[in-house]
Amino acid sequence: MSALFEPYTLRSLTIPNRIWMAPMCQYCAADHGPDTGVPTDWHFAHLAARAVGGTGLILAEATAVSPEGRISPADLGLWNDRQTEAFRRITAFLEERGTVPAIQLAHAGRKASTDRPWLGGKPVGPEAHGWTPIAPSPLPFADGDPVPEEMTTEDIRRVVQEFAAAARRALAAGFKVVEIHGAHGYLIHSFLSPHSNRRTDEYGGSYANRTRFALEVVDAVRAVWPEELPVFFRISATDWLTENPEDGREGWTADDTVRFAKELAAHGIDLLDTSSGGNVPDAVIPTGPGYQVPFATRVREESGLPVGAVGLITDPRQAEEIVASGGADAVLLGRELLRNPYWPTTAATALGVTQQRPVQYLPAFASRR
Repeated sequence: MSALFEPYTLRSLTIPNRIWMAPMCQYCAADHGPDTGVPTDWHFAHLAARAVGGTGLILAEATAVSPEGRISPADLGLWNDRQTEAFRRITAFLEERGTVPAIQLAHAGRKASTDRPWLGGKPVGPEAHGWTPIAPSPLPFADGDPVPEEMTTEDIRRVVQEFAAAARRALAAGFKVVEIHGAHGYLIHSFLSPHSNRRTDEYGGSYANRTRFALEVVDAVRAVWPEELPVFFRISATDWLTENPEDGREGWTADDTVRFAKELAAHGIDLLDTSSGGNVPDAVIPTGPGYQVPFATRVREESGLPVGAVGLITDPRQAEEIVASGGADAVLLGRELLRNPYWPTTAATALGVTQQRPVQYLPAFASRR
C-alpha cells in the first residue's frame, strides 16, 4: 500500500488520499459590479478537472474576506450571498467526485490592489477599480508601492469578524475545510513578522503581541466552524532573512514557526500548511526540489501538529517518500497540478496503486486502441 494513497482523517473528516491541491489564484472574477468576486465557469472547470484527476482535497484559491482584502480586483471573495451561492455548484461537484472541497480565506493587507500578474502585477488605483491597502504599519511592500494605511484597533476587530463571517459563508457554500492564510506577506503574515510590523501597541513589538491578531482570527473562525470539521493555517515558515546574516534585517523565523505551531494547535488548528517567504521582495531563497519540506518536518516533529508540505514536489516517488518517511502528513501540489490535472492518476500508475477512475474514462484504460 502506498502511503501517498492512504486515507487521512482529521476530526470526523476523512480525506481519500494525501495528494492535495494548493490554493492558486486565477485572477479571473469580475473586478467590479454585482458579480465582483463571484466564481465563474473558469473556476468550476479549473477545480473540477483536478477532482476528476483524483486529487484528495482541493483548496480553492485565496478568497478575500472583504473587498479590500483582495490581492487584485479580479480575485474571488466571500463577503456576500451571491458569492456564497455560486460556490455551491463547485463544492457539490467536488464532493460528487469524492474530493474534499476546501477554501483558503485571506486578506492581502499591504499587497492588495494589484493588477493581474500577466498584466505586470503592479499596484492599481481607483481608475482600475483599485483601493488603498491596509496593514499593521504604514510600510509599503516594495519601493515605489503605495504606502498602506496603518490599521486602528477598530480596523483589526473588524477584520477578525470578517474572517468569521467568511467562514460562516464557506460552510453555507458547502466547504468542509477552511484554511486561514497567514503566509506570503499578506495581512496576517505582516502582523507576525517584525520586518513588517512596527506597531507599539498590543499588536506589535513582542512575539506575543505580533501573534495576537493571528490567534484572534483563528479563535473567531474556530468559534463559527463546526467542531467536527478541521481548520488549516497556512504559514510562511521563514521570511528568509535570518538565513542570510549579512542581510541585517529581522524577520519571522523557523524557530518562531515551531513555537507558533504549538499555540495554533492549542487554539484548534488541525494542520499547518507550511510554505515560506513572500514578505520581502528581494529575499534570497535557495529553491530546489522539496526545498520547503524540512520546515514542515521540523514542525511535525517538534510540535506534534500535522503538516502539509509544499514547494517543488513534482515526482510521485518524491511525494511518496515525503509521506512514508513522516516528513509530512500530506503533500500540496501547485504548479504541477496546473501542468497535469491528472497527476494523482499518473502517480498511482507509477507507484503500482489501483485508483478508482471515472467510469466515463474506463475505456481509455481497458484498451490501448
